[in-house]
Amino acid sequence: MTDALAQVANLPGVAEAVADARTAVDRLLGHRILRRRSAEVSTESALRGARATAVLEGASVTLEELRSTENPADPTVQGALRVSAELGSLAETWRQAPRQVLARLHVLAAADAVDSADLGRPRSDRAAKDPLGLGEPPAPAEVAARLDMLSGLLTGPTKAPALVVAAIAHGELLTLRPFGWGDGIVARAAERLTLVARGLDPKSLTAPEVGHAELAEGYAAALRGYATGTQDGVAGWIRHCADATAAAARDSQAICEAFLRG
Repeated sequence: MTDALAQVANLPGVAEAVADARTAVDRLLGHRILRRRSAEVSTESALRGARATAVLEGASVTLEELRSTENPADPTVQGALRVSAELGSLAETWRQAPRQVLARLHVLAAADAVDSADLGRPRSDRAAKDPLGLGEPPAPAEVAARLDMLSGLLTGPTKAPALVVAAIAHGELLTLRPFGWGDGIVARAAERLTLVARGLDPKSLTAPEVGHAELAEGYAAALRGYATGTQDGVAGWIRHCADATAAAARDSQAICEAFLRG
């Protein structure tokens, strides 16, 4: 059987970018503060990730507002917080039943924004929100077929690094925008889940959402490149995801240093 993800991992510049990101994550994982305060770093990373993914989805919110006792009522912010809070419990199911997890992620992300009958269900005639300006998404029939294909890739064997698998999950989901609302929150959560489930960052100490927000100027362009399906476009997207992961690892390294200083 052809290992399609491993073939993607061999595209130009991908191996080098993935190796650089892995080095950044490994440097973080070796920080001495994690021997006793890893749970606190993970919690702070989750909060920063929730804020970043909400901003990428079009919300305006600060970390200080998220830390307050009364969080903003914006449904995008609330959805991002719910997704972030439940990610840790979904990693095992993600390995075996990604379609089930995607439905759950949409329920969490969109509970305050869409009709209950539409929660967790791929769109049929619903318009798809487009905060990144990606253009018209594929038709529902194509979405269904490609979701099945993605599920097969995520549950099948591969020699591809975790970061490559995570980038493909993220890129495919945002290209498809399968639910029509909150798709970016779902896609970025899928990327983070993949990094956790496949062992790159098992304690979820990094927030790739933060890296994507830091590199926001290139985020949509890289996604549009991925959507073309060309080798250059796909490779460029994976390199962007690797750069975002490295940036996220550096952000979490800064969290560790702040905790160390007290």
